[in-house]
Amino acid sequence: MAALHEDDFPEPVGADEQRIETIAGAVKTILAELGEDPAREGLIDTPKRVAKALLYLNQGLNQRLGSAIGNALFESDNDEMVVVRNIEFYSLCEHHMLPIIGHVDIGYIPQGKVLGLSKLARIVDLYARRLQIQENMTQQIAEAVETATGAVGVAVQVRAAHMCMAMRGVQKVESETITSRMTGQFRDSAATRNEFLQLVAR
Repeated sequence: MAALHEDDFPEPVGADEQRIETIAGAVKTILAELGEDPAREGLIDTPKRVAKALLYLNQGLNQRLGSAIGNALFESDNDEMVVVRNIEFYSLCEHHMLPIIGHVDIGYIPQGKVLGLSKLARIVDLYARRLQIQENMTQQIAEAVETATGAVGVAVQVRAAHMCMAMRGVQKVESETITSRMTGQFRDSAATRNEFLQLVAR
């Protein structure tokens, strides 16, 4: 995943100047309490940059499922499994506000409607861009896909590295957390579930 420079963050949803200034003031206080000099050259613009970055990284809180899907729901006779794998995401752990970085695999079995493929990635971002725990995000994505499509089954698998484990605490850099959520036919049929898992494992 390509790294974003702090000046590359798009303007976040709901980023009015008052919110930016309020968050920036809090960041300036944090810097001072850490023993830094917020007035030194390298940090003068840091509070505002951090404020914009945090608003961007949490903008899923200000969005609804309908805004992620738009009008990209199409009639279809297809009743075979649709799978999109390796959807990149980044989030922030709600316990330490440290990054969670990983990939999501999504499968669903349509029932008269299919969703534009890019909208699955937008659904992932909708729930990743907020303070999160991976277990909840996995369930939220599955429920959103099921709600949007009316599918007879949805499968979601999330694989992620948690910086709260790598940078602090146990400091296990190579660890990966895997969570899954299966509904409908994916939960009821071992064959359907195994087909999905084989497809995303390739």
